[in-house]
Amino acid sequence: MERIEASIKEYNYEKAIEDSHSLISLAKDADDQYFVSRAYNKLGHVYLNLDDSARARKNYTLGLEYARKCNNDTLLMHSYNYLGNIYSEIPESIDKGIDYYNKGIALAEKINDPVESIVPRANIGWTYMDNGQFEKAYPYINESLNTIDSTKDYYTKKERLDYLYSQLYMLHGRYYSHKKEYDTATYFFENSIRLAEEDSLILPVAEAYYEYAEMLEQKGDFEKAYRAQEKYTEYNSMVFESEKLRQMEIANARFNLNGYRRNLELAEKEKEYQEEIINKSKEKVVVMILSTLGLIFILVFLYKVNRDRQNLIGKLKDKNRQYKKAKDEAERLSLLKTRFFSTVSHEIRTPLYGVIGLTSLLLEDESLKKHKGDLRSLKFSADYLLALINDVLQMNKMESNEVKLENVSFKLKDLLNSIVNSFEFTRLQNKNEIQIEIDENIPAFLIGDSVRLSQVLMNLVGNAMKFTERGKICIVARQIECDGEYSKIYFEVEDNGPGIPESKKKVIFEEFSQLDNSNYSYQGTGLGLPIVKRLLRLFDSKIRLDSKEGEGATFSFSIKFKIDNSKKELPQIKEDVVESFNSTRTILVVDDNRINQVVTKRVLSKKDFQCTVAGDGEKAIELAKTNHFDLILMDVNMPGISGLEASREIRKFNKEIPILALTAVEVEEIREEILTAGMSDIIVKPYDVQQFYQVIYKHLSLKRLPENV
Repeated sequence: MERIEASIKEYNYEKAIEDSHSLISLAKDADDQYFVSRAYNKLGHVYLNLDDSARARKNYTLGLEYARKCNNDTLLMHSYNYLGNIYSEIPESIDKGIDYYNKGIALAEKINDPVESIVPRANIGWTYMDNGQFEKAYPYINESLNTIDSTKDYYTKKERLDYLYSQLYMLHGRYYSHKKEYDTATYFFENSIRLAEEDSLILPVAEAYYEYAEMLEQKGDFEKAYRAQEKYTEYNSMVFESEKLRQMEIANARFNLNGYRRNLELAEKEKEYQEEIINKSKEKVVVMILSTLGLIFILVFLYKVNRDRQNLIGKLKDKNRQYKKAKDEAERLSLLKTRFFSTVSHEIRTPLYGVIGLTSLLLEDESLKKHKGDLRSLKFSADYLLALINDVLQMNKMESNEVKLENVSFKLKDLLNSIVNSFEFTRLQNKNEIQIEIDENIPAFLIGDSVRLSQVLMNLVGNAMKFTERGKICIVARQIECDGEYSKIYFEVEDNGPGIPESKKKVIFEEFSQLDNSNYSYQGTGLGLPIVKRLLRLFDSKIRLDSKEGEGATFSFSIKFKIDNSKKELPQIKEDVVESFNSTRTILVVDDNRINQVVTKRVLSKKDFQCTVAGDGEKAIELAKTNHFDLILMDVNMPGISGLEASREIRKFNKEIPILALTAVEVEEIREEILTAGMSDIIVKPYDVQQFYQVIYKHLSLKRLPENV
């Protein structure tokens, strides 16, 4: 048997047929039905390789008959599968082929041998899929994959196991591609390709790359489709060369086999019909002529195949050029969009700084008490507009993969209190109550991206506030793991609002998707929860939603932070001491916008800071040289000498003074430039007044404070 198999692999079909007939004769003489059946099956393989499906079917049928005679279940299952392969390839006999496959499966189930059911099940699925019946195909390919997973320890040859996995993964990829579930399809295609490439399975890897490229093109990912198509072309060329060699060998084998069959027939007839030798010689000439004609036909066929291949390669190159052009255009449009959003961000945030700042100051003016409601509405509208800008910019950045986490030290308690304070107007408007529960075991200082965490919580609290009226919102922070170096914290935002219907639980995490809201004064953009989902992905975390309609909603997630053991909680500074201390401090405010100058100066004057104003970078350098200042607030974008250039010049003669950058540009876009220019910290306009004071106090030296503070 091994000798026959080796001859088939070497395309030595004449030798394979000769050895198979010898084995049939010996087995029949020994009355060994088992080896007779196997020999006929080997003959079926040879004729199938020779594209002689009629003779292949005949020998497979004989193999099945002898398998039944010897009552060998394994032989029967193999014979059913071979005949299933023959009939399923013919459109008119697909049902008959599937019937043979099912007979093999039924026999495997009868003898409780799940391994033998894998191949016929996969073949049924493949047949249905090739005929466009994907839903009928899926149960078969899925059951085959599950069976392999549960029985893979029975396989002694890793190559055989990898081959089966590769083919089944490819079929799953085709199925999910048809369903347009592209992420799942990508997973199966990539695993199919990996296994096939590891074992140098050229034909399976070519098939997998072809289907993968088709899926990527359907998805619209033209760049990856282009690369997959290149790989398909590479492996298909190898398949073509192998097939060309096989066809040449087949042509030669057919020539020789015809001669072999002629000699065999002559030998058998010679015993009875010696007088017909001359006639048989004529037949030999006819056979040789026909074989030569057959060889010529094959050569012409190969020439046509090669010409068609060249045409396909030309079309592929044209397609690849189109893909590249589309990719370049998409990248150009993405860059233009990013630049547009960055410019719009700066141009809108700059006037908003004046609106929010002046409104905050007017709210503190007791003489305007009767206008306090209007001023709160004005500040709310400005804050809402700022939140809208931030949401759109955040979504744009995440789509461009520009968001990266920062690692800075922060105090969780202060962050949560700041978030609650920012919703005070909305809380009063909707008559809600906010409750904060912070676990006392949470370390005072943590290291992580406090800005992204704040964005997550702001969106969740804002969402709860928007949909809840005369209700209660609870914010929970609880430590669930701690090893001295890292602390894992569980966050929860709960409300007792209208809740979320089961049918909407997935929809709300999609961009621009909203639920019906009775609070018509606050409709939102539908970006909050999608932003939360994407930001938490950066933290290696997931958002969880528990809600029943009419019973409120609870959003929760967990994040692991590094503990900052280098910092300790500082005692609170008495307000009167701080104010007397501020009166001795002078601050240089550098800003080219007159309204922003007024706002910044008035905010600082509230805490009795002494302020000097410079309208451009050149004047700021001159004042810093000739006067003593304890701190400089420097606008980054100014005409003439920018804030970055001015900071570099000041650092040449004063390396100690804190220089804080004031900017309306997104921090991530300019952080590296700011720090390289020698600036100490960044304040993004428009800012929260209390956070603004905290940054100022942080960078002012506290050595001159009395000891009793």
